[in-house]
Amino acid sequence: MKTEKTIDVLNSLIEINNDRIYGYETASQEAEETDLKMMFLHSTETSIKCKAQLIAEVKRLGGKPTESTTTSGKIYRLWMDVKASVTGKDRKVILDSCVFGEDAAIETYKEALSKDEDLTSDQQMMIEEQLLLIKADHDKVKKVRDLIELSK
Repeated sequence: MKTEKTIDVLNSLIEINNDRIYGYETASQEAEETDLKMMFLHSTETSIKCKAQLIAEVKRLGGKPTESTTTSGKIYRLWMDVKASVTGKDRKVILDSCVFGEDAAIETYKEALSKDEDLTSDQQMMIEEQLLLIKADHDKVKKVRDLIELSK
């Protein structure tokens, strides 16, 4: 296991959590309903906790935690802003955008776990636990979005 590779894997997860934080802050600004704002706040808090654990691990390894977001995350947020301005803060559009972002986060976590030769068992367990939290947030957002479809 190479420490630099491990730090790269952990930093990719920090980036996706930064994407989630900024994405949910954007979604919260676009949403008008309290239930969505509360759900988005919860998801933001999930990422803040995950990010803190990842930062601590990168520092423990002697690395420098990234402060950036992914390029795709920046594009995603821009797309969300444009789409929301065109559709008038439509509840389903906001939720569709969040599901899209959550799918990307889940894929990033799965990709990190596939690099098990670069991770210790403790790091794998931390990432798996975070993935479960992110999947739970994903499922909540998706369920609310799907209920809109059913009510039409």
